[in-house]
Amino acid sequence: MSSRIEQLRSLGQSVWLDFIRRGHLVSGEFERLIEIGVAGVTSNPTIFHQAITESDDYDAALHELVPKGLKAVELFDALAIEDIQMACDRLRPVYERTGGLDGRVSIEVSPRLAHDTRGTIEEARRLHQAVGRDNLMVKIPATLEGLPAIATCLAEGICINVTLTFSLARYEQVMDAYLSGLEQRAAKSLPLQPMVSVASFFVSRVDTKVDKAIDEAVKELPEGTPARAELESLKGQAAVANARLAYARFKQVFSSPRFEVLRARGARVQRPLWASTSTKNPAYRDTLYVDELIGPDTVNTMPPQTLAVFNDHGVVEARVERDLDRARELFERLPRHGIPAEALIAQLEPEGVTAFARSYDALIEALEKRRRAILGRPRVSPKIAPSAVTRATHARLAQLERESFIRRLWARDETLWSGDPVHQHVARTRLGWLDAPLEMTAEIASLKAFAGQISSEGFTRAVLLGMGGSSLAPEVLSRTFGVGQRGLELTVLDSTSPAAVRAVGESHDPGTTLFVVSSKTGTTLEVLSLEKHFFEWARRARADAGRGFVAVTDPDTPLEALARTRGYRRVFTNRPDIGGRYSALSYFGLVPAALIGMDLTALLEHALDEARACGPDSVGVENFGVELGAALGELALRGRDKVTFVPGPEFEAFGDWAEQLLAESTGKDARGLVPVTGEALAPPDRYGNDRVFVAFSVNDLPRETETLLEQLEGAGHAVLRWRDPEPAALGAEFVRWEIATATIGAVIGVDPFDEPNVTEAKQATQAALERFLKDGRFAARPRLAESKGIAVEAPQAIGDLLAPRVNGRDASRGRGTTSRCWATSGARRSSTSGFSASVPPPGGSRSSPPRSATGPASCIPPASSTRGDPTPASSSSSRPTRVRTFRSRARISPSAR
Repeated sequence: MSSRIEQLRSLGQSVWLDFIRRGHLVSGEFERLIEIGVAGVTSNPTIFHQAITESDDYDAALHELVPKGLKAVELFDALAIEDIQMACDRLRPVYERTGGLDGRVSIEVSPRLAHDTRGTIEEARRLHQAVGRDNLMVKIPATLEGLPAIATCLAEGICINVTLTFSLARYEQVMDAYLSGLEQRAAKSLPLQPMVSVASFFVSRVDTKVDKAIDEAVKELPEGTPARAELESLKGQAAVANARLAYARFKQVFSSPRFEVLRARGARVQRPLWASTSTKNPAYRDTLYVDELIGPDTVNTMPPQTLAVFNDHGVVEARVERDLDRARELFERLPRHGIPAEALIAQLEPEGVTAFARSYDALIEALEKRRRAILGRPRVSPKIAPSAVTRATHARLAQLERESFIRRLWARDETLWSGDPVHQHVARTRLGWLDAPLEMTAEIASLKAFAGQISSEGFTRAVLLGMGGSSLAPEVLSRTFGVGQRGLELTVLDSTSPAAVRAVGESHDPGTTLFVVSSKTGTTLEVLSLEKHFFEWARRARADAGRGFVAVTDPDTPLEALARTRGYRRVFTNRPDIGGRYSALSYFGLVPAALIGMDLTALLEHALDEARACGPDSVGVENFGVELGAALGELALRGRDKVTFVPGPEFEAFGDWAEQLLAESTGKDARGLVPVTGEALAPPDRYGNDRVFVAFSVNDLPRETETLLEQLEGAGHAVLRWRDPEPAALGAEFVRWEIATATIGAVIGVDPFDEPNVTEAKQATQAALERFLKDGRFAARPRLAESKGIAVEAPQAIGDLLAPRVNGRDASRGRGTTSRCWATSGARRSSTSGFSASVPPPGGSRSSPPRSATGPASCIPPASSTRGDPTPASSSSSRPTRVRTFRSRARISPSAR
């Protein structure tokens, strides 16, 4: 005797299975269902989430795929495609027997693309090609943005399952999109017969939604009244009525003259597919949404339990066209009772998109945990305190997800930060750092070979000539890891102080020293001045001086031309779309890292792992970089804009790099974050309400630091904390903070990539130097303040701006502010953007007029900027100039602080 499933076929209805799982496909159970009449399979994010997270069916595949470097979304893609391919192959006989009408398997585009037409089209094309089966259908949601994607994909020959259709109004548009796609094919003389499509019309959720509104309305009516009884009698009817009205409209559209033209060319109707047909209310018949919707040219997709109960006791009878007048009357009666049924049903579409997105996000997060567990790398995630900050962060993450921030960031969407075309151009040409971990992983062997050759030729020391972004990352890497086996001792020279330059010349041998000249633009005045000095110094010692020089710069810069002319050993041309402060994991950071003998593989593995975890398909709470940026950005908007770094001993040097990244990227347009580094942590009462503390380490922080952090949390200060697995995770920190900084810019409304006034500052400096060369002195400026031998000069406009803050007092906050300036060899004066400071020489009279020199002032924040009296700078300070030499591997222990 034939099964009830098979009997439905005689009434024109096909039964598809709303379920897929690896174990089901390989155990033979799926073939058994095909034998009793199942003719297709549908899937969605919720189904895959349950399949992958609630079984061990995928363990073997995950252990095979994870070591290949796939991130969570790629793992899901691989697992889902393999399942879909297996299902397609098993249904191939059905597909051939029915002429392609059935034997179909559906895979859904990411719910993240529900409101992205272009992204949906691209994803549908990719899935169609990746699965590579004729009987595949790609599911696209019936959103306004999905409709044109449906038409386009059908026109291109991709069979579409239109999902998440609820209202009659939207169903009209779905059918129009189908006809439009066929018409586009017909206009190109392409065959229409192969095109098969279904419109998934969701059923049970309609009753759930409308019944809830009825229950709430019933509560307002007295018991035993006719009105209450009548309203209660309307429960459990809206879903079937809505579907029956949709079927009536289906028959009208597909018997219209418009379709008849297409039918004559071989077109098939777009069958309604009844989805969500399991009964949610236990008071209703368990086969309700199958029994009442049987009819010609329809599909019912059932989960296994509904399939089983229908095959056991379902009613096989064509009922879909029954009681149409009653269905229309229902939707007239409900509004009279205050139940806006059509409006309620329209709400189901965005709710459905959100539900699938949540399932997808939960699935990706679960796979990320599995991935990290297999790799032995637990996910690094922050602890955010207090709870109010956590809630604010999650609210901001939700907004960023609604705006598709993560995907748009990786798509290089320059509109994320500004509507100004100039700013957008800058952003568009400064996002290459997103690709750096992957691209530089391919360069590891070449960099190692280069460093090995340098060492084998007898070079023992390297000097980096660079400024800012070109020097900070190499310094951090050197201070963190020291010098590895066969590595070169590295000296970072980012000062034009005569004493600093002289010290390098006196302590290095030109025959065994390699100079790394680093400048993104190749026009940095300080770097070119240092290059000129040391190249002449080397040339006096050896004829082939160029063999002791390498350059790191962008393509086609003056530095590259100079390096070719001088016969440099090598020129490393960096991607031009990587800004200086974002260049840690490019040639600017990794060439020096290779020379000191660092383990580039470990560093870049962590960086690449973090880039994948923060990739375009990650979710907010999974994407640590975006989560960190959302937290800091939201805190800044609430007045906590002083980011105080509390690193463990392993990352003590990291703050210098992060300081420039945060300050230069966000400090503009009268807002931004102020990084505080190198500050001794103090008790809570020493701080105002403008701080956020960021603590990260590998091992436990010193007990005193842990105690203070706990006290800060208890006092209500914002504290973010996390642990990294090992020092090599510094590579992940670089990526994490770059993504966080890009996120902060979007949150607080600044462009993190532009460089306001940089050109003006360079021009002002050049003009000042030219005047000095001509007149022997800098132009006189109004003196803003003088205290203890330190004089501050500035143009009147800047003086007026700074007047409230002179003499160590910030009038706007009523709080003391301090800074220290050190000098080591003669008085020094800096002039950039119109501001200059004069400092007397060590041991000189504080009342004597300052002497001028060409070296820049070395002004940095004090060791502590907590509340209390400012500590004046000592005029006899012997703080060393900005020259650091790194000889041996750093010890990573608490005592190293």
